[in-house]
Amino acid sequence: MKSDKQSVDIITRIFRKIANWYFRKKVLSYWMLLFFDCFVVFLSGLLSYVLFNGIENLSHSFLRLCLTLLIYLIPFIIGFQIMRTYRGVFRYSTFIDLYRVILGNLIGAVIIFLLRLLFNFDEYLIPITIEILFVTFILSSFIMSFARIFVKNVFDSVQEDKETIPVFIYGVKSGGIALAKAITEAAVKRYSLKGFLSDTEDMPGRMLMGVKVYRNDADTISQLKKMGIKALLISPLKKEMLANNLTMVDRLISEGITIYTTDITSEWDSKNDIQTSQLREIQIEDLLHREEINIDMDSIRQLLRGKRVFITGSAGSIGSEMVRQIASFDPEQLILIDEAETPQHDVRLMLSHDFPNVKAEAIVTSITKHRRMESLFKMYRPDYVFHAAAYKHVPMMEDNPSEAVHNNIDGTRVIADLSVKYGVKKFVMVSTDKAVNPTNVMGCSKRICEIYVQSLDKAIKDGKIQGITQFVTTRFGNVLGSNGSVIPLFRNQIKNGGPVTVTHPDIVRYFMLIPEACKLVLEAGTMGKGGEIFVFDMGKPVKIVDLAKRMIQLSGAKDIEIVYTGLRDGEKLYEEVLNDEEKTKPTFHKKIKIAQVKEYDYFEVFKDLDTLLDTSYLYDDMNTVAYMKKIVPEYRSQHSKYEILDK
Repeated sequence: MKSDKQSVDIITRIFRKIANWYFRKKVLSYWMLLFFDCFVVFLSGLLSYVLFNGIENLSHSFLRLCLTLLIYLIPFIIGFQIMRTYRGVFRYSTFIDLYRVILGNLIGAVIIFLLRLLFNFDEYLIPITIEILFVTFILSSFIMSFARIFVKNVFDSVQEDKETIPVFIYGVKSGGIALAKAITEAAVKRYSLKGFLSDTEDMPGRMLMGVKVYRNDADTISQLKKMGIKALLISPLKKEMLANNLTMVDRLISEGITIYTTDITSEWDSKNDIQTSQLREIQIEDLLHREEINIDMDSIRQLLRGKRVFITGSAGSIGSEMVRQIASFDPEQLILIDEAETPQHDVRLMLSHDFPNVKAEAIVTSITKHRRMESLFKMYRPDYVFHAAAYKHVPMMEDNPSEAVHNNIDGTRVIADLSVKYGVKKFVMVSTDKAVNPTNVMGCSKRICEIYVQSLDKAIKDGKIQGITQFVTTRFGNVLGSNGSVIPLFRNQIKNGGPVTVTHPDIVRYFMLIPEACKLVLEAGTMGKGGEIFVFDMGKPVKIVDLAKRMIQLSGAKDIEIVYTGLRDGEKLYEEVLNDEEKTKPTFHKKIKIAQVKEYDYFEVFKDLDTLLDTSYLYDDMNTVAYMKKIVPEYRSQHSKYEILDK
């Protein structure tokens, strides 16, 4: 028994050495592959003839039969040429290659059949009956397909031992199957499929694409470890399961099993292929659970199609995504405003590449320049304005309150007033949850912006100011991956070996993905009637220290320390979405509510803003903030030098 096993091992090693030698060589030329296919057809014809006429007849007419088969090869060669059967590489054969082989043989057989119906060749050639022709087609198709499958499997087997990563796929429906096809049919093999994981009751124990399906249960991780699995690939249809099963994610990472996913969403169409290049390691964004937000994009498209759309802050995280989404709605023209030259240039390049048919003007300037802004409104006459431009970093604005007044407040007033003057249909302002019970300059500046546009909308509706513009405000929290946000900061700190800095062990924040935040802005903005402050459902708050710990774990880095630095100037432990005195009412979307807030007289607000602006140009921080507190009485500073003003 032992000697038999040793003999098998020796034969296996010899076979692998031969296979390795062969696959190190260049692939065979297509002329050699064509010769092989022709030889297979010729041999299949001989065997079919013997099958129906017996071996004894072969010796009497061998040369004439060979001539007949060589002539009949011509239609098969035509079929091979049409289907390009010899242009593939055996070691990289796919189901499409096998399909072409069968069609190529079928074309050849059909041509011969038709020629025999039209002409009588039996005087010159050996008669080939329909039965012989059919068996020749079956045999040649089988042998040619088998040869390709055999070479491919040998190549895959040789490669698996040296280069590929043994993987499981989580998901057995169309998403998992598409992933399996991607990794098994890839020209360059990176992954070796060893099995599937399934949550269903009926699939475990079955075979799928040549490998076994296993149940996803408490023993899953130990089973993967025992089999030497190095990675788990997540089906596009299973991405939501990651955020719902963090315990499984933590165990996989602790056992050194890498988790791969794609940027493909659950809206993925199973008719579309998945490429191995689309696979990437999971990131912290994949693990923050969020319910899928469904937006009526068709209604938004109908409203914005053929319209001139003015976007401020177009180079920022929110602004650039809004540019991308609105460009897909086929607007007449985009007018894009931002101070940041390089990011604005990047937006212009993106548009020219992804939306070459969209007319867009990317302008580098500040929204505070009234004359420049008026010249743009006069020139382009926008139908819709999306106002996302703002200074947003809390510590920076604590140190520069006058700049917050100039850019955030006066800039908003400039754009809002010009929107009324030039007949803009709708003005949509992007605000923040930091405007609720503000504890810092930035949050207070955004609350004053809200007050101004709301009071202006009311003045128009009351007939005190002539205009048609509807003013809508959208309010939400942090967006994942935005410029300067906590996740890019942590990622950079981990990359540099730590430490990771967290301001406080109990600090929590709401997070939203940039694309979904922009979709909600578009829906709320286009569906709003004016005067509303739309509040978005931000889901569950996330503890920042837990975020840091999981990011460290995902990175695979060891001994990265978390350091608590203390709350920054003006920073809260938690953000609110609504003022204590505010209530909400439902809207057209379950994720969007309308905040019922105090109404202000426009002319009093306008007068207050004039005084605030005059004060800010003296660049006295205390006096500037003091007047901001007068406009927004609920503004109470925290961890800030301005706390003295609240006493």
